[in-house]
Amino acid sequence: MRILSLALPVVLAASAAAAGPISFGGNWNEQRLQLFNSNDYSFNGGSMSIASDGGVSLAWARTGRSDWGSTSASWNWSVDQSVPATDLRRKGGDDRNISVYFVFLPEADAASMEGANIRQLNSNPNVRILQYVWGGNHSRGAIQQSPYAPGQGANVILRSAGTGSNSESVNLASDYAAAFGGSIGALVGVAVSADSDDTGSTIRASVSNLAVR
Repeated sequence: MRILSLALPVVLAASAAAAGPISFGGNWNEQRLQLFNSNDYSFNGGSMSIASDGGVSLAWARTGRSDWGSTSASWNWSVDQSVPATDLRRKGGDDRNISVYFVFLPEADAASMEGANIRQLNSNPNVRILQYVWGGNHSRGAIQQSPYAPGQGANVILRSAGTGSNSESVNLASDYAAAFGGSIGALVGVAVSADSDDTGSTIRASVSNLAVR
């Protein structure tokens, strides 16, 4: 895993409209984390498929204005081929099948950084990212500071390494408070990653029906 927690561009504007489904459509983009290897993502409206062969990268999307005040999320995910169980607390050995990211800024920062690029966002120390993980060898519900960005990124373990299909429903507000303290702020972006480069293994997985509310 690389410094995924700081690699997301964001566009945000406030809105009181209700949030809802997030489409896996043409608004998603891949962010490479290494020069010579990455993952393959296929987008089909309600779902995303992932193929990773000893690679690592993430796909990200800006959230719509109506998603700004979201405090919970749900999705389905499936893994047909899995990386081995790893220690997600260790740099350079923390492969995982899937991470689903939720990126937050305080409301004032979100408004002032509307249209921010990657470099500008990276310079903001107030960015916070929850990373819901399928992988590793840890217990469900464990919350760990990211070894790459402690205090700014946190892993929330939902599934240990292995195959299967599952549905998830998470409380972003309570997990944020447990990981970082304080209130959740504004949801400004989402991302999905797969990471198999350290173990040189293979991932075949998918994410579908992602929604925030």
